[in-house]
Amino acid sequence: MALRSLDNALPTSMERPRKVAKVATPPPPAVAKKPAPAELPPDSRVSEEIAPPPLAVEQSIEYAASEELKPLPDPHAKMAVLLDELSSKDWMRVCQALNDVRRMALHHSSYLVPILGNVAEVIVKAMKSPRSALCKTSIMASTDIFHSFGHLLLSTTEENAFDQLLLQLLLKASQDKRFVCEEAEKALEKMAISTSPLPLLKKLQSYVHHANHRVRAKAAVAMSKCVSKMGIEVMKEFGLATLLQMAAELLNDRLPEAREAARSMIHSMYGEFSNDSGLKKDDDESSAAESWQNLCSSSLAPIAAQSVAKIVSL
Repeated sequence: MALRSLDNALPTSMERPRKVAKVATPPPPAVAKKPAPAELPPDSRVSEEIAPPPLAVEQSIEYAASEELKPLPDPHAKMAVLLDELSSKDWMRVCQALNDVRRMALHHSSYLVPILGNVAEVIVKAMKSPRSALCKTSIMASTDIFHSFGHLLLSTTEENAFDQLLLQLLLKASQDKRFVCEEAEKALEKMAISTSPLPLLKKLQSYVHHANHRVRAKAAVAMSKCVSKMGIEVMKEFGLATLLQMAAELLNDRLPEAREAARSMIHSMYGEFSNDSGLKKDDDESSAAESWQNLCSSSLAPIAAQSVAKIVSL
């Protein structure tokens, strides 16, 4: 019997691959949850806590009143290093130097006259500092500067330096932080008392239209103090119509402080106006009142003129 050729043999069926059983990977062992400090016994709770880093020792500044500041033992030697100390990067050292400026202004004022412009710039820079202690010290220094040099401050310092000083004082007086606000108000009051009213009023005039209503109010208070120091001739030099327009605009201001300052300005103006001998006529008591009404009518809109006339008649 002939053998069959292997080439003609039926192909054997191929085995299907076996499925490999999927073995679930066991989950990672659970990390034991650290109990909250409140759940631990008191002894272990203390050991688990990390001790906080030691607190830095706070540096404090003493705010001496002007009456408490004593003269310097050697003002000439202090002047040799004063500008370097004022330009220091150490704010504590700058505070100390500003207190020395206060002593110089109160007891050795002649030494400061040549460098008033530099001192004003340093004071303005310190007022802008985020450190309240440095800011307040600089404001106190400005108060003593006004006290000693108010009569010549506008003529001996650069115009921009004084403008920046005035702006910063108005901004600081408008803050909510009483720590700084009250000190800035004292400085503005000293400025209005000590500085010549006419040039100062010209500086304050632009703040009648300031966007910040609090700045307007603080400027209005300073303006009313300036006007109260003026005689009729100085008022005429500034411009009676301009003064009336400023006061009339502030009468409609948002804050009561500004409105009250405007009423004070009007009373001061009317008092000087009615006492002006050039506006009076013999045996005619109403001539000053009529002249005042004519001035209001010619300088103001009808509604504003009525408001101003009403204040004087009260």
